[in-house]
Amino acid sequence: MTETSLLVTLPFLAALAAAAAPRAAATLGMAATLANAGFAALLARALLADGARETSLGGWEAPLGITLRADGLAALMIGMTALVGSAVALQAMGRPAPGRPAPAGGFWPLWLATLGAMNALFLSDDLFNLYVTFEILGLSAVGLTALTGSRRALRAAFDYLSAGLAGSLLLLLGVALAYAEAGRVDLAAVPALVETMRGRIALALVLAGLAVKAALFPLHFWMPAAHANAAPPASALLSALVVKTALYVALRLSLEGGAGIAPARAALAVAGSGAMLWGAWNALRAERLKLLVAHSTVAQIGLIALALGVAGNPADSTLWQAAALLMLSHALAKAAMFLAAGRIAEELGHDRISGLNRTELRPGAAEFAFAIAAVSLIGLPPTAGFVGKWVLIEGLIAREAWIWVALVMTGTVLSAAYLSRVVSRCLRGGPHVAPGARRPAWHMGDVAALGLAVGALALGLASALPFALLETTLT
Repeated sequence: MTETSLLVTLPFLAALAAAAAPRAAATLGMAATLANAGFAALLARALLADGARETSLGGWEAPLGITLRADGLAALMIGMTALVGSAVALQAMGRPAPGRPAPAGGFWPLWLATLGAMNALFLSDDLFNLYVTFEILGLSAVGLTALTGSRRALRAAFDYLSAGLAGSLLLLLGVALAYAEAGRVDLAAVPALVETMRGRIALALVLAGLAVKAALFPLHFWMPAAHANAAPPASALLSALVVKTALYVALRLSLEGGAGIAPARAALAVAGSGAMLWGAWNALRAERLKLLVAHSTVAQIGLIALALGVAGNPADSTLWQAAALLMLSHALAKAAMFLAAGRIAEELGHDRISGLNRTELRPGAAEFAFAIAAVSLIGLPPTAGFVGKWVLIEGLIAREAWIWVALVMTGTVLSAAYLSRVVSRCLRGGPHVAPGARRPAWHMGDVAALGLAVGALALGLASALPFALLETTLT
């Protein structure tokens, strides 16, 4: 069995085992997560050596069979999931802080099901299998949202479920219409679909469903509450990974559709611009730390959608690679930020932004992790966020697309404004800290958050590797 097949089957089998043996769930879950990371690394190495590969399950090829396609873009997303998932799993394995409950036993089956669904989605080569994996992913994500059992979490999970069902209905209608038009639903049929009116309507329905699942403005109504009220490990997974799946599929359709999907790209760019501005405005007004980070996700998703929209035809542009790198850098930084926010709330007993600078508590590892992650999200050197924005802006300047350049720069300034509200309080010193103030004790969550934040920083220095992997996508 190849790495491709194991990346799909192993997490689902481990999820079943964790559900059947709750006492061993943490051990099984951590082992499966680390094994998944190993297979992701092997897949990336194989692709760098030999290029893209396809696996037909059961020997049945498209359009009748299920084909898994592994290329540079899929491998980058799988690697992103493995890296972030390993850090979050490490945090979930740690001993809870005094007075805080341990992660609910359902975390591990839900996380492993989420992992398997994301791997299957990244490797799927047809629209119907993408729909199926979205359904599995959506149900697992709703479970993660409701994991704490609080009234706010349950209400947010219900909104998440409602939005997910609406997005799934649009997806299914689009897939059905695509099959009626082309007689097949593998991604190789996308160029034919853009040539006909019914085919374009089918793709528009699919993209509308993806916009709901990605919480793209103005369809983002469900997302801030879901991410803000979930447990910190669940928030990190939802914000850093789950919303990326819809953006990944949008990028994949853009790559397959070529020049014929230009109107859809224009819609993504406009919606992304609105998301950047609206998300930043609400982040500036947020009173709670996790709610600010959740609204920041709306804004950052908008930036990625804008990058997808302005990338143009992949055949004569490499700007789509900037969008892929922005997805990766956002995943690392946002996961670090949510884990750090959870630890800060544990240290202080609340997550009110106005009360972050307490005099009896010195800044700890979580505060430094949040600050480093903020640097990457703003896009300052030498982080991966800086490299992604640099490639994007450089390409836009070459096209003399000054309006888009101005929007990206405006989004950058706004992100610096709302994140500085937290960083200026997190890294408090001088008169804000009493001489005898204590430092927070180290926790596994600090290690995970700091590791992810430093990873976002280091990725900017090693950005040649993801770009080299992405070069295998169109081969």
